[in-house]
Amino acid sequence: MSPAVETLIVLGFVALLFVTEAVPLAITAMGGAITLGIIGVIPMNTVFSGLSNSTVVLFAGMFVIGAAMFHTGLAQKLGTTVVRIAGKSENGLMLGTMVIAALISAVSSNTGTTAALMPVVIGICSVAKIPASRQLMPLAFAAGVGGIMTLVGTPPNIIAAGALKAAGLEPFGFFEFAWIGIPLTIAGIAYMMFIGKYFLPKQYLSEDIEIDEEAKREAAATLEDPKKMWITAATLIGVVIVMALDLKALPLEIAAVIGAIILVLTKCLTEKQAYTGIDWVTIFLFAGMMPIATAMEKSGAGKMIADQVVGMLGGHPNPLYVTAVLFLLSGGLTQFMSNTACTALLAPIGISIAKGLGASPQAVLMAIAVAASCAFSTPVGTPPNTLVLGPGQYRFMDYVKAGTGLVVVCFIVSIIIIPIVWPFFPK
Repeated sequence: MSPAVETLIVLGFVALLFVTEAVPLAITAMGGAITLGIIGVIPMNTVFSGLSNSTVVLFAGMFVIGAAMFHTGLAQKLGTTVVRIAGKSENGLMLGTMVIAALISAVSSNTGTTAALMPVVIGICSVAKIPASRQLMPLAFAAGVGGIMTLVGTPPNIIAAGALKAAGLEPFGFFEFAWIGIPLTIAGIAYMMFIGKYFLPKQYLSEDIEIDEEAKREAAATLEDPKKMWITAATLIGVVIVMALDLKALPLEIAAVIGAIILVLTKCLTEKQAYTGIDWVTIFLFAGMMPIATAMEKSGAGKMIADQVVGMLGGHPNPLYVTAVLFLLSGGLTQFMSNTACTALLAPIGISIAKGLGASPQAVLMAIAVAASCAFSTPVGTPPNTLVLGPGQYRFMDYVKAGTGLVVVCFIVSIIIIPIVWPFFPK
């Protein structure tokens, strides 16, 4: 049996376990890498090479900084201020909620953002006699789409960047995602304000409604310490500025770790809270999928899949058509499986297909990553959707009705903008 076939068999089992989640995602990814090492497809000394990837360090540092925003009460303070300024009208509250949720989630956990803002929104809705069910789903959607704006805003972005780097290609920059993330956020807010809101149910809730346990954990332990809020805000701004300047002497991961260290030393969060704030599932899933991506390239498995796909699409398909197909595939899978796993699964395949067409992989990878973040059509597609399910008294079909249109809007915007910003055949 050839290494390519062996790799595809392992990949098939990994994909099955990703979809069913019969085994935890991180264990599935690491198990796949270990299996490929044992059967000799990749050298044993590269099985855990993903853990030494600088991208893992970057992600860990930004997780800690994001956690500090919630533990100090900064995220809640920002949310409360903006939402109250927005007023108590249904449209004003929706606009304010979606804008601040998108901005906060661009540099921190979208789950934490939703959990922090949800009690604020429910409280204002109770006082203003506004159906909270018409505000909570827009909150979750904004947190999801806002994360697309930066490299660390959502796991699919960093998985895509890591896949490019593993393939020896130029990875995406920290703010490069803003070229597509900002238009998508604006389009998403506009859609919910003018169209999506008409598909939302009207459920009046009391301020003391039972909130999901995960939301309680995310929102707990906030200190509301003004001094620590300012330190956290200044640290976040400083790290973002350094990243924007793209200094060679101070790489992104070093800036993130310095910021995290400052916040722990100034007691904006404890060492234990810093460790807890890191999404270890994402870290190990990323680390496990990097060797698998390497195996697909070195063994020829990626090329084998690419040749089959290209053949099915007519032999010499238009790269835009291929990008659209991969967007729809990624967007379909992410409604029912982890967006991180979805991107990790499709990224190496997308690179191989793009290479088979002689096109630049950046556009294809961007489409896969963006689509993986468009998990709006089901309550299980992404944690923010699940968090608002109970408090909003939503049904499954409420997500289908309101979220599917948003997925279509994101698809249209992406297919227009992505080829412009990341040409298939750059000069």
